[in-house]
Amino acid sequence: DVRTLGAVLVDNAAYTDVTGYLSLPPAAYTLAVTTATGDPVARFEADLAGAGGRAVTVLASGFLTPAANQNGAAFGLLAVFADGTTALLPAAPPAATVQLQIIHNAADPAAAQVDVYVNGVRLLDDFAFRSATPFVALPANRDLAVAIAPRTSTSAADAVFTRTFNLRPGRYQVVAQGVLAPAAFAANPDGRPTAFQLLAAANVPEAATTPEDGLVRVIHGATDAPTVDIRSGGAILFDDAAYTDVTAPIEVPAGTYPLLVTTGAGASVAAFSATLSGRAAVTVLASGFLTPAANQNGPAFGLLAVLNDGTTALLPAIPQTARLQVIHNAADPAAASVDVYVNGARLLDNFAFRTATPYIDVPADVALSVAVAPGTSTSASQAVLTRSFTLPTGSTTQLIATGVLTPAGFAPNPGGAPTALDLVVGAAARETSEDPNLVRVRVVHGATDAPAVDVLANGGLAVDDAAYPAVTGYLPVDAAFYTLAVTLADGSATVASFDADLTAAGGAALTVLASGFLTPTANQNGPAFGLLAVFADGTTALLPGAVSAEEAPAPGTFALGAPAPNPLAAAGAVAFSLRAPGRATLALYDALGRRIAVLADGEFSADRHEAPLDTAGLAAGTYVLRLQTDAGARTRTLTVVR
Repeated sequence: DVRTLGAVLVDNAAYTDVTGYLSLPPAAYTLAVTTATGDPVARFEADLAGAGGRAVTVLASGFLTPAANQNGAAFGLLAVFADGTTALLPAAPPAATVQLQIIHNAADPAAAQVDVYVNGVRLLDDFAFRSATPFVALPANRDLAVAIAPRTSTSAADAVFTRTFNLRPGRYQVVAQGVLAPAAFAANPDGRPTAFQLLAAANVPEAATTPEDGLVRVIHGATDAPTVDIRSGGAILFDDAAYTDVTAPIEVPAGTYPLLVTTGAGASVAAFSATLSGRAAVTVLASGFLTPAANQNGPAFGLLAVLNDGTTALLPAIPQTARLQVIHNAADPAAASVDVYVNGARLLDNFAFRTATPYIDVPADVALSVAVAPGTSTSASQAVLTRSFTLPTGSTTQLIATGVLTPAGFAPNPGGAPTALDLVVGAAARETSEDPNLVRVRVVHGATDAPAVDVLANGGLAVDDAAYPAVTGYLPVDAAFYTLAVTLADGSATVASFDADLTAAGGAALTVLASGFLTPTANQNGPAFGLLAVFADGTTALLPGAVSAEEAPAPGTFALGAPAPNPLAAAGAVAFSLRAPGRATLALYDALGRRIAVLADGEFSADRHEAPLDTAGLAAGTYVLRLQTDAGARTRTLTVVR
């Protein structure tokens, strides 16, 4: 092949081939002779600046390997003119080069296909919108006139736009973007010029530094789009990118990511899915029009991924959805079962107190009218409460029904908070813990007649001064067993204590709600106070000790005796009894809630049983004995001394 400025002038010429004539502007050229696969053979200078109007024949002449050919003449290019004049073209020294990739991202329908010339030589023919070249080598430190012409052009003289670049050695992208007649298109919201242009983006990364990561950078090329952020998983990857901006590359682990394009205020523009391979370097371009109807029905907005080899692909759009969990924690007996409607459609039928949905996908960035109606309702028009919410794309939220229908008929809140039926928003909710050894726990104060409280876990302060209807952030806790004490905020009294066995909950996210009434008799005999645990899959459970009187095990169905002796220095025993045959587990936990021994586990008869206690290997301190049976759980404290 014979190439110049990256363009192939002669393709696959074999010995004895004679090509047709090429028409070139009179200028100085560097000719690169390569194998058909692109391997270099030789470089020559051809100064045709004064040869306008002439015809010249260039011959591959001589031997590539003179020593193997009787020491004949060395290889060269021989120029022959019509008057018989001949001249060997001078060899060209190795030249500094730039690696250049050209990307067509101009969405104007009139530029759907273009021809591209460099210094008058056609480099690309019928170059289509949203396509790209691989990186090609072009001379550095010299003027390169890049001309864009209609696809029907015959020479660079037909160009509609020309820009001259003089680039130092390096890796560049030249991106065609904008529109040919800006007055006929929507203006840029930030007031930036939208006329057709060639944007030179320098420092294009070649690859990520590690095989586990990929490199991504963004070019904002959508003329009618505002300044945007690009987010994934709640994190902002690219901040405040306006039209024509080129971001610095970032390195991220290989994988599949949801990419959310939002305004700076967080309003969603569009959402896409992107899969990034290890080592890959990808340029992502905002491409097309947000409002095609206002832009001559040009192509719709998308994110265009461009690889270094010239491969391009539009990232697949994903539905703009949010994740939502609904929890019924309104203890008013009149709301024991409700219907829930969203935008007039029934979402939940006969939704019971102390139940929850799993997280579900709902439309994002649109108003959602959530209506709560009696369990006997036939439509949202019978709602007793209606509230509107707009959930951002990719967000995870809890809506928690709490309060009472007629506050005057119930005890007031001690802190003066309104207690009317409401939907409390638990924003930034989580479905899992990022660590399989940790549980993420948030607390919701949902008991209308309860004062501000603290929550102590194994004696340590976990939640401070939570007042109705507070929703806390998530606490990371070990997957262990805890005794939770709900105390008045000033610490003067304990409201109630509960057991929370989280030993098997590693990797989960959990919401614990103060639920029911401290004084049922003052609240229409509604359900008694307790702690309700809600998991991401909608599973709910009252923590032991939080059950109401009618749900509690009958007195004497099982018992856990005090360890003897206590304090214990060496060996001892602990007794437990069952009034009915059943399964029982007796375990020992340390002060951090970690299970360190199982003393008894299995099916037991209705009788008194005794399990040995051996403290060998245990440090001095306080431990918890917990008996779990089919009828409930009991705990005792054990002190080990040395």
